[in-house]
Amino acid sequence: MNTLLSSLDTPGKLPVSALLALAVAGFITILTEALPAGMLPAIAASLKISQSLAGQLVTVYAVGSLLAAIPLTLATQRLRRRPLLLSAIAGFAVANTLTALSHDYLLTLAARFIAGISAGLLWALIAGYAARMVHNSMKGRAIALAMVGTPLALSLGIPLGTWISQIVGWRTCFMAISLLTLFLIGWVITSVPDFPGQNVRQQRLLPVLLLPGVRPILLVTLIFVLAHNILYTYISPFLHRAGMGNNISTILLIFGLTSLMGIAAVGTRVDRRLRELSLVATALFALSALALIWNHPFIIYAATGIWGLAFGGAPALFQTALAKSSGEAADVAQSMLVTAWNLAIAGGGVLGAAILNSVGPAGFPPVLLLLLLLCWTIIRGAHQHGFPGADHR
Repeated sequence: MNTLLSSLDTPGKLPVSALLALAVAGFITILTEALPAGMLPAIAASLKISQSLAGQLVTVYAVGSLLAAIPLTLATQRLRRRPLLLSAIAGFAVANTLTALSHDYLLTLAARFIAGISAGLLWALIAGYAARMVHNSMKGRAIALAMVGTPLALSLGIPLGTWISQIVGWRTCFMAISLLTLFLIGWVITSVPDFPGQNVRQQRLLPVLLLPGVRPILLVTLIFVLAHNILYTYISPFLHRAGMGNNISTILLIFGLTSLMGIAAVGTRVDRRLRELSLVATALFALSALALIWNHPFIIYAATGIWGLAFGGAPALFQTALAKSSGEAADVAQSMLVTAWNLAIAGGGVLGAAILNSVGPAGFPPVLLLLLLLCWTIIRGAHQHGFPGADHR
């Protein structure tokens, strides 16, 4: 361990195997979270419930993440990092196995809640863990590589998992995720270094929240992800308005693939161009929202690609900014980001529904533009702390 820590004093190669293990953990997290959405009819029939009740398997997962992220991260600050990481990963093996085997709705809900708790802890750990494995000048690249599992799950994992479930059944898919999780546990044990826990005095929430730069980063994350989820959650009625109701899978594939391009572009530049890339991502998303005002299929395809490009690198940008602003209190700060992210997911569902019911899908682009203008303003204002310019780095 002393050798590892001393090696972090100077820049070197990225610990690719360890960072990819974290990426697979993120892949499993997103897959576990979103896969039921593509299997609702089969799950509902198997558990003898309505599809609306089956949809609550996604809701209860998000609730578990939302409720657990901050308190669980605070409670475990003194624990060594690798055993804690392994515990969070093991939670997915337990939860997905229970989901695959359960024929009782309440037991399945409980399993999904356990998975959500594991996700809340895991997301709070990943960025800080990746940052601790490398020199300060490489933190952004390390976090970007550790986050690559998210767009991979969205673009490939979920469509592929949904398709496979139609052949072998939804229960087999969840059992396969459990087997992948067991493989990941072995990978983490052999490749991911251990680190000590944090100092007790860093367990207090308010001092971390008051660190320079933390609040604007959290606010930008909340607003940016809120804008994303308004559109992503209600992409189906938006596309039906344009006569593209049969093109949902194509649109989501374009979004997923361009998200991969976005994280690739950010990953090589984030440490040197954090502020500029954050402004560019916000501007690109705003450009996409502006284009979506025109109800034309070609424009919608192009706007989706721009949207994916903007969103793909956003998690790495915001998590890198927070890791650099919070320093040794990164895990606590990241737990706040997890909470903000899940609040944005829930808020996107609520605000999107209100827009849909009042003015219809045409109301989405103007609201997105207003939210992204607010994001841009906050990033521009946080030039000393949070999203610092070159003269403040």
